[in-house]
Amino acid sequence: MIIKKQEKQITDKEKESEKTKVSVSEEVKEKKISKGKTKREIVVPGEVVVEGPDFLPGEGVFREGNKIISLKYGLVDKSDRFVKIIPLSGAYIPRKGNTVIGLITDNSLNGWFVNIFGPYPSFLTIAECAEYVNKKRPLADYYKPGELIVAKVLGYRGKGLDLTMKGSRGFHKLFGGLIIKIGAFSVPRIIGREGSMIKLIKTKTNTNITIGQNGVIWIKGDDTKKELLAKEAMEFIASRPFVDGLTDLVEEFLEKKSKELEINL
Repeated sequence: MIIKKQEKQITDKEKESEKTKVSVSEEVKEKKISKGKTKREIVVPGEVVVEGPDFLPGEGVFREGNKIISLKYGLVDKSDRFVKIIPLSGAYIPRKGNTVIGLITDNSLNGWFVNIFGPYPSFLTIAECAEYVNKKRPLADYYKPGELIVAKVLGYRGKGLDLTMKGSRGFHKLFGGLIIKIGAFSVPRIIGREGSMIKLIKTKTNTNITIGQNGVIWIKGDDTKKELLAKEAMEFIASRPFVDGLTDLVEEFLEKKSKELEINL
């Protein structure tokens, strides 16, 4: 029952996020009043993003002759000499090295089954656990069904994924706080260029935030209102995938909502 309740909460949050997405026409209207900033270019698979030797292909694009072509539907992001696509749709596809937040669903003799809300089953072995495990004790003493952990995708094995909690102090079990689920394609927008967006939200709300690249986010603060403010700010970003210049809009949003919630920023 604990597992189903946790999964239902995360699924419900994902549905709410989908319902809050605005149409392209609404975004165009919004852009007209957002300080006159222009939107980033939106491309579809197969569309030529840029021509010439001046740019190098990054994630979501490939080079064909003198052209760099999009592999995804999304926003064009040009940084220095690199061109990549920030996707605007699609399910989470795990990649080696991804940081994810997962839900413990069960355990076996040598580890734990973890739901990372992707297309493949995931498993954390005792050897890849963040702490020393005494094999004489039940594994549920360490991580039990219904609990959440931060881990890294170690790689594929057969039809599943192996996870690890080694290599960083950031990989651990989560206690308390607030969990939300957004589309994995919204994660880069919430993090922002060089982490600028998430830094703004953390600073303004005085919260600790861990973002899984699978779209699961953990928020922990010393005030429930501030946790809710951080949550609403991230949902605000996720519902506006077409809008450029989001930093200013988010800052204005935080100021307005903080007054409504009677929070001193």
